[in-house]
Amino acid sequence: MAKYTGADCRLCRREGCKLFLKGEKCYSAKCTLAKRPQAPGQHGTGRKKASGYAIQLREKQKAKRAYGILEKQFKMYYDMAEKQRGVTGENMLILIERRLDNVVYRLGLGSSRAMARQIVNHGHITVNGKNVNIPSYLVKAGDVVAVKSTKVDKPVFADIKAGNVKVNLPEWLSFDAATLTGKVEKLPARSDIDLTIQEHLIVELYSK
Repeated sequence: MAKYTGADCRLCRREGCKLFLKGEKCYSAKCTLAKRPQAPGQHGTGRKKASGYAIQLREKQKAKRAYGILEKQFKMYYDMAEKQRGVTGENMLILIERRLDNVVYRLGLGSSRAMARQIVNHGHITVNGKNVNIPSYLVKAGDVVAVKSTKVDKPVFADIKAGNVKVNLPEWLSFDAATLTGKVEKLPARSDIDLTIQEHLIVELYSK
């Protein structure tokens, strides 16, 4: 599978906002964006005024990079959202928010979405008691997402079990740190997604 192998902080600088790709570093004074807010490259400080298309493209790239999704899969979510009732842009973001790797991240089991994706890939997660190692698996209301019983003593989960990790848990999820078990109380709403994404610009781009 293709994936981005460059510097994560370079992506934040290119989009001009924090995408929270480096976990705790993004919340500290060590954040690269705070030190070097200009876009990467020798022309980063002297870019011309962006066209309408460029603005729409940047918004799409921002969403893709924040969630760690490549173009083909991202377009698939757009196509799925377009067939649903409601606002296409909001439907698309809600579908992506329901990805298992994102849920693991939201529960605080991974400090970044990349780490959460790795935890899922390595077979550490169960959904309703069944092993699931597919990061793109879409959770449903009522699903129970937990760390596999044979993996709960892994060092990566030690601080979480001890209650040393503070997580801003969204309203649509609940979590028991002692058992490393979370539950999808309801499907997320657009107001639950804290990323600064103007999804209508993405819809306009794909609608051309």
